[in-house]
Amino acid sequence: MLVKDRMSKPVITITPDTSVQEALRIMRENKIRRLPVMAGKKLVGIVTERDLLYASPSPATTLSIQEMHYFLSKLQVKEIMKAPVITVDENAPIEEAARLMADNKIGGLPVTKDGELVGIITESDLFKVFTEMMAAREEGVRITLLVPEKKGVLASITKAIASRGGNIVSLGQFWGEDLSTRTVTIKVTGMSQEALKEAVSQEGIKVLDIR
Repeated sequence: MLVKDRMSKPVITITPDTSVQEALRIMRENKIRRLPVMAGKKLVGIVTERDLLYASPSPATTLSIQEMHYFLSKLQVKEIMKAPVITVDENAPIEEAARLMADNKIGGLPVTKDGELVGIITESDLFKVFTEMMAAREEGVRITLLVPEKKGVLASITKAIASRGGNIVSLGQFWGEDLSTRTVTIKVTGMSQEALKEAVSQEGIKVLDIR
């Protein structure tokens, strides 16, 4: 799966001269939390709802409501936007977008094609992908295993399940207790908990959880 398969488009954008007050209105009206900032066709920055709220006067301010509105109407996005912007190409694997977000502690990425903005992908989009990947909305038996990091072990597990009539609807791998093991979570249909546990146990695999 590529970024372009799950990005949101078209993208709602603002200009550097947009006021903080207007940017907040656009976010709330469209129920979004970040806005790319464009100067013509060039992506020059990005602002989040948090950036805008931090730029707003504190509730403890001595400013009157009229003064606060005036302040926000004059403060422009270019004064608080983040730049340069971390982006991801539309043809990048979806996990590359997740890695960039995790490594940079950000919740969204503008998506580009040949240097031009074509979409945006956010943590919410990745949560949906993870939900699908783990078959969270599908019925089945979910089993978590501690699997040694050895060639062919995973193949033997899936073969054991298939040979007993099980159908794997999701499979996720994560690092285990150390680099010599992996935690593998599988969701299976067509088998009972007892049959599934017996199938993997006969392969010498430790069952951590089954439900």
